[in-house]
Amino acid sequence: MSQSLCLSRQCLGLQTRIECVIRPLAGGRGLWTLLCAAGLAGAQPTAVRVQGPFYGSRKAEAVLEAIGRNLKEQGYVEAEEPYIWALHMQAELRKVNADQTLLPGGWQSTT
Repeated sequence: MSQSLCLSRQCLGLQTRIECVIRPLAGGRGLWTLLCAAGLAGAQPTAVRVQGPFYGSRKAEAVLEAIGRNLKEQGYVEAEEPYIWALHMQAELRKVNADQTLLPGGWQSTT
């Protein structure tokens, strides 16, 4: 299974783009998260969203695969350009990891 996805779609003369990636959460407890960035190609993302945590990479990959299928049904296609929003998603992952340290017991206590 893939751990990343980059899709784009032409609509009304604009190219929209969605990049998704799964990453392990800090702490070594086997928790993973899915990060997605969306916006116009060639610009900063207009949205960065996080889903999870998921227990194990396979669960996160299954969600990523479902999102990819749904977007393809809406007319998105695999983008051939390189990923351009990795830094935005890395910054969001740092926030998520920092937030989990504020909870007693980390994410384990919220599930």
